[in-house]
Amino acid sequence: MATTLPSHLSKTTTHSLSPMATSAAFGSRLLPSAARATAATLSLPSSRYSSSLKCLRSSPFVSRLFLNQKRTSVFLSARGFSAASAPKCFASDPDQLKNAREDIKELLKTNFCHPILVRLGWHDAGTYNKNIEEWPQRGGTNGSLRFEIELKHAANAGLVNALKLLQPIKEKYSGVTYADLFQLASATAVEDAGGPKIPMKYGRVDVSAPEQCPEEGRLPDAGPPSPADHLRQVFYRMGLNDKEIVALSGAHTLGRSRPERSGWGKPETKYTKDGPGAPGGQSWTAKWLKFDNSYFKDIKERKDEDLLVLPTDAVLFDDPSFRVYAEKYAEDQEAFFKDYAEAHAKLSNLGAKFDPPEGIVLDDGSSKPVGEKFVAAKYSTGKRAVKFYEGEDSCRVRSGRWKPR
Repeated sequence: MATTLPSHLSKTTTHSLSPMATSAAFGSRLLPSAARATAATLSLPSSRYSSSLKCLRSSPFVSRLFLNQKRTSVFLSARGFSAASAPKCFASDPDQLKNAREDIKELLKTNFCHPILVRLGWHDAGTYNKNIEEWPQRGGTNGSLRFEIELKHAANAGLVNALKLLQPIKEKYSGVTYADLFQLASATAVEDAGGPKIPMKYGRVDVSAPEQCPEEGRLPDAGPPSPADHLRQVFYRMGLNDKEIVALSGAHTLGRSRPERSGWGKPETKYTKDGPGAPGGQSWTAKWLKFDNSYFKDIKERKDEDLLVLPTDAVLFDDPSFRVYAEKYAEDQEAFFKDYAEAHAKLSNLGAKFDPPEGIVLDDGSSKPVGEKFVAAKYSTGKRAVKFYEGEDSCRVRSGRWKPR
């Protein structure tokens, strides 16, 4: 039976906001299964399904958004395993993850929603507190952003539109967790916009109730009294450093700020008045759907009044430590892409509980790793990663260290 949305969720409107998380303006077909895939057994554990329904019904704002999906657990057997060996059930099904990724690419082609999908992933991750060990109290990438209480946080204004965009994909691939879907969409949007290949892993476990959402106030602001101190306070709490702060800020190359939501930016400019997507807002860059290093160039020059410069943007060239990286990225896009890919991957793992603990790495064989090794941050458990290959019905275990592609 088709899902019927409440009236306030019945229309999908693309809002191309900046991906950076703030309470002001930081808040901007299916592939065939492997031909040789065998021994894939579908089951529906009653306890997990009951928990899922309880989770959804407890959130009236999105209670009908994903209500009619069934949570399936896919059991994968490695080549040579017998049926009696009881293969492990993971949080997300790898084949569904890969197929969902292709559907997200199609969504991006038709809706130009790259910025808001990046922002969705960032906001689910950006609540992480490294000083809290318990999950999910520590926040981070756990899918909590689907609940009304968190969607109502000021920094998350408009993100319900991202949920509506992903709703058909979530219904189609119920074996993918919300936490994984959010991060998959975010990384795919960056790559589709011309950005670097992000060394992602999946298998994030979802929270089950709105009571598990973090309190408001963990995301950064755009116009604090002391921008440099504020950025460090927020990002250091997440376990990120100055280089990662600057690199992640470069994602402002995508998207626009809308004054009716954030209080920042112009209603429209020569770069935004005709869209694509819903027209209006003020962008940081002229080509605000292309991922490149123009953000740093434009912030440094500050010559175009139609381009947005927030206090937290300007400080990247005003603060001595930040400036080292900002200058480097303005001159060297390759260096920016390398550092951004590593920082984005790290951000996407913040606070996550993985099943399997080592995570799931999707590899379609289309590109080879380049650059330095990406070492999983300390909050990522396990020393090995399960890597799934297109066209194979087995999983191989490899070293849990990735290189950005």
